[in-house]
Amino acid sequence: MRAVVLLLLVAAASAKVYERCELARTLKAAGMDGHKGVSLADWVCLSQWESSYNTRATNRNTDGSTDYGIFQINSKWWCIDGKTKEAKNGCNINCSALLTDNIQTAITCAKRVVEDPKWMTAWVAWNKHCAGKDLSRYLAGCRL
Repeated sequence: MRAVVLLLLVAAASAKVYERCELARTLKAAGMDGHKGVSLADWVCLSQWESSYNTRATNRNTDGSTDYGIFQINSKWWCIDGKTKEAKNGCNINCSALLTDNIQTAITCAKRVVEDPKWMTAWVAWNKHCAGKDLSRYLAGCRL
């Protein structure tokens, strides 16, 4: 019985790591392609470099905030984690909602982030690896 409980805890703690094309199809089905001028390839590229397609990725920042989930959404501006001082909670969610295998909440919040297109530049990895680059490889072979 203890072994079963331990296996369930390990399974619950493990993250879903999307395959590139699986994520592309999921994002396309959720209306991310072209949302506020952001291409599907931009979202896939962003996810690759921010989280390696990992739904449970987190990163603690030097300003005390934390980035959460597949899109690495920041706790200072977009969600509340109970640790970040002066959090704005622009998506009106708890940051833990961004760490589930069902990425619908993360998608909804990411759409809100880019309501103002300048916010796309808030993602450091997108600026460094995606902005202004040929991103065709992120959708290559995906049969979208």
